[in-house]
Amino acid sequence: WFWGRSMRDARRFVRTQQPDVVVLQWWTGAVLHSYLNLARLARRNGVRVVMEWHEVQDTGEARIPGVVRYVRRAIGALLSLVDAHVVHSRYDLELLQAAYGIEATTPDGVSRVTVVPHGPYDHVNPETPTAPRVTSPDDPFNVLFFGTIRPYKGLEDLVDAFGALPPEVRERMHLTIVGETWEGWTGPLESAATSPARDRITVVNRYVTDAEAREHFAAADAVVLPYRRSSASGPLHMAMSAGLPTVVTSVGGLVDAAGDYEGVTFVPPADVPSLVEALKRLPAQRGRRYADPHTWDTTVSAYRRIVGQLDLPVWDMAANATR
Repeated sequence: WFWGRSMRDARRFVRTQQPDVVVLQWWTGAVLHSYLNLARLARRNGVRVVMEWHEVQDTGEARIPGVVRYVRRAIGALLSLVDAHVVHSRYDLELLQAAYGIEATTPDGVSRVTVVPHGPYDHVNPETPTAPRVTSPDDPFNVLFFGTIRPYKGLEDLVDAFGALPPEVRERMHLTIVGETWEGWTGPLESAATSPARDRITVVNRYVTDAEAREHFAAADAVVLPYRRSSASGPLHMAMSAGLPTVVTSVGGLVDAAGDYEGVTFVPPADVPSLVEALKRLPAQRGRRYADPHTWDTTVSAYRRIVGQLDLPVWDMAANATR
C-alpha cells in the first residue's frame, strides 16, 4: 500500500470489511510511511495491529546512512501502534530487541513477541517430496543455487568451491545458478564465467516465475545456499518443500529454520574448503527426498494464541474463521 489510489482503497477496505486484526508484513523501511498510515487508520477504527517481521531492516538499506536514520527516527511512532509482533527465529527475536528495545512480554506476562517458524513454500513445489525425478546414472548431479544475487548471499564462495572440486568429481556434477543480480553485485557471475568449471555451470540471471522455479527445483538433485548472513530464506524453505538434500551455512535464523530437516548439511559461512567437502558428499544422496518439518498449521495455531491474547471485545475463532 502506497499513497494515492491504493491508500484510498485501503481506507475503504477497513471501513467495509471491519476487520478485528490487521497483520502488517515488514521487510523494508520503504513501507514505513505507508504502514504508519495504515496502523493509524486501523487504531482509529478499533482494529488491533500485528507486525510480522521478515527482516529487522533490509541489508541493502542498512548500508545507506540516510535510510537508517529515517527508520530509526520514524519507527517509534509505528511501534507505539502495534499490539503484538511475530518473528521467525530466536535470532530475529534478539535482533528486534537489540534494534528497537521491544520487550518479549508485557509487565503482566502477556507475550508481545512470538517466534513462529515460517511456513513451507509448497505453492512453488506442489509435488510430494517422495517423488524424485527419474535420472540415469550417467546424468550429471545437478546442484542448484536459487535466489537473488546479493553481497550477503555468498554465491562467490559456491562458485569458487565448485571450481575447486577434483576434476573426476566435477565432471559428474553440474551447477545451475538461477537468480537476479541486485545492488550491482555481478562478481559471482564474473567468477563463474572464468571458472575452471565454467563449462559445467549454467546461469539464469533474471526474475523467474513460480512455474519456472518449480521446473528448476524439479530438475535439481540438491540445493546449496552459502549465505554469509541471513535472518530467513525463501529458497531454503523451497528446498525443504521439495525434499531436496540441502547445504546451507550456519548463520542467523537458518539454523532454527532447517535444524529439524533431515536432509540438511550445515557448513560455516565464507568457508570454501568446507563447501568443497560438502559438495563432494552430495552425489551419495542422489534420489533421496526428505520430509519438510514445517507446516502452515503451526502458523495458524500460533496466530490463534496471539489473537486470543489481544483482548478483543468478542472473539470466537470458529465464528470468525470465514471472515
